[in-house]
Amino acid sequence: MLSFPHSHHSPPNHVSRLLPLRRSPNFATVLHLSSATSSPISASSAVPHRQQEPVQPPDTAISEDTLRKHNAKSIALVLHRSENANQLHQEVVPEEDKLRILEMSLVTKRTPQFPGSIYIQPSQSETSKPPLANIFYGECDEGDDEMIMRALEIRRNVTVEIFKEAMQKGKFGITYSNNLASRLPDFIDYVMIEAASMKQLPEFSHSTFNARAKTVIEDSNVVPLIRWLKHNSLSYPRIGKLICMSRGKLETIKQLVEWLKTIHVKGEFFGFVIMKAGEDILERHIEELDEIVQYLENNGVRRDWMGAVMSRCPQLLSYNIEEVKTRVGFYLDMGMNEKDFGTMVFDYPKALGYFTLEEMNEKVIYLKEFGLNHEEVGRLLAFKPQLMGCSIEERWKPLVKYLYYLGVGRDGMRRMLIIKPMVFCVDLEKTIVPKVRFFQDIGIRDYAIGNMLAKFPPLLTYSLYKKIRPVVIFLMTKAGVSRKDIAKVIALGPELLGCSIVHKLEVNVKYFLSLGIPLGILGEMIADFPMLLRYNIDVLRPKYRYLRRTMVRPLKDLIEFPRFFSYSLDDRIVPRHRAVVEKRVNFKLRYMLASSDEEFAKRVEAAVERRTRFESGVMAMGDTDALSGSQTTNDSLVDN
Repeated sequence: MLSFPHSHHSPPNHVSRLLPLRRSPNFATVLHLSSATSSPISASSAVPHRQQEPVQPPDTAISEDTLRKHNAKSIALVLHRSENANQLHQEVVPEEDKLRILEMSLVTKRTPQFPGSIYIQPSQSETSKPPLANIFYGECDEGDDEMIMRALEIRRNVTVEIFKEAMQKGKFGITYSNNLASRLPDFIDYVMIEAASMKQLPEFSHSTFNARAKTVIEDSNVVPLIRWLKHNSLSYPRIGKLICMSRGKLETIKQLVEWLKTIHVKGEFFGFVIMKAGEDILERHIEELDEIVQYLENNGVRRDWMGAVMSRCPQLLSYNIEEVKTRVGFYLDMGMNEKDFGTMVFDYPKALGYFTLEEMNEKVIYLKEFGLNHEEVGRLLAFKPQLMGCSIEERWKPLVKYLYYLGVGRDGMRRMLIIKPMVFCVDLEKTIVPKVRFFQDIGIRDYAIGNMLAKFPPLLTYSLYKKIRPVVIFLMTKAGVSRKDIAKVIALGPELLGCSIVHKLEVNVKYFLSLGIPLGILGEMIADFPMLLRYNIDVLRPKYRYLRRTMVRPLKDLIEFPRFFSYSLDDRIVPRHRAVVEKRVNFKLRYMLASSDEEFAKRVEAAVERRTRFESGVMAMGDTDALSGSQTTNDSLVDN
């Protein structure tokens, strides 16, 4: 059987591409030896369908032409790839691989593993870092910006991991470290910039970025500061905002927090006060803040109130001392004393520091349109400083228009503003309109609703479903008030809607029923005099006892005139009853009590005069009868 030397087939296409990169200096020699020492194979088994070729002796050397032809292809391929290296990299390395290689080059630390996890060693392709100059050589297009931003993002992620590692060394949990790191974008950028600038220092010229970033984080003492802020009841979102606001000057945060403790600001409000006090609050001197606090304290704001004031209105710390003096003088010029001013600031600190001076002047001018003078506006704001927080266009003008259509005039609005200024602070659509519609539904007319609101302004501040409706239902079901009289009762006595059902109304109803008054009659009495249910039992019982025992009046008189309980026992009932008894005259309760002293005196004189005339007329008739009787007797005697 004929034998042939081992045939040298050209390698596959993908192998030929990798071949030049793996070629050693003795590549031709290796090929020569492998060709010369290859074992012979049978022609039938090796090439079954090809024609047989003449056999060469085994010891015959391969000609140089054969070797040159074989090497020519490899050398040409290597030269071709070397001349077009830039073009080759652009074709072979896609954009995703570029980003991955860039990330491998920047990330020099493995991903932190949690205890008990299995760390998978990276493959050779991942650990070996290709030269970036060969990959991005010669590129100068719009993709450079994208690659730079990607490089910065990777560097930022590396810095975040270094920060998390420092947090975990400070005994913080993984979850807390991750959450806080997500809130510190500005601080992470600050660490990146500082670490990059440290490269210019001689002692850090040969250090890695990770080492420099770690040094920046340790020198800033951010981890102890975070632990201290957390100990002072600050949540991680506020800690993140404070650190970002500091712009690298972390020591100012601790100084400001220590000062806030001196004015009694609680720990949970530290972050809120600092963040709302302005962006430059960390740059201000403590002496300036002390001057503001001292000035407020001199004008009536107590020292132990200062923490509550600053916690609800941190904007006061953003003003300079001149601005604070102007705002304080705005209220003191309206006649407020230091006590009223201090109480006003404690009740509603935003009235002093939240709104602009223009807004404050506009609201004072608008309040004067209701007929209030400058001092009355000052007393009003001292009593209800929340008025300063109401918008003229969105809150006051719609309310005034609505009350006007209900028949409430300027004087009525002024009375409402003085008695219950809270009415001008509530929401019109959600609070006032539903109550007015309810009154309309039970039969009260619009003008009567207006009079009712002007008479009893606190009515608009009561809850419709917890206060007003339950009282109406009680009057109709337990107090005997009929459906047709309920509107009259509410219109005449809106104060009933502010009474407690359990402690006031129900107690009074049971008392009147115990006197023997039927439930239906009691409803009529309430319709005639709704205030009957508002009196205390201790006031009703002595008057009823005097009526029944001393005046000896029947229960019918009380039913006819339930207003009897509205008069004072010592100043009205007893003196007039004595006057009636002394003059020996009698009146109904309505005429005896429901009149002034002059009218009562005239009424008593008229009654005495009538009684005198009546008695004189009876006496005259008696004398006439006596004279006529004696004359008859004399005549009879003469006749005899």
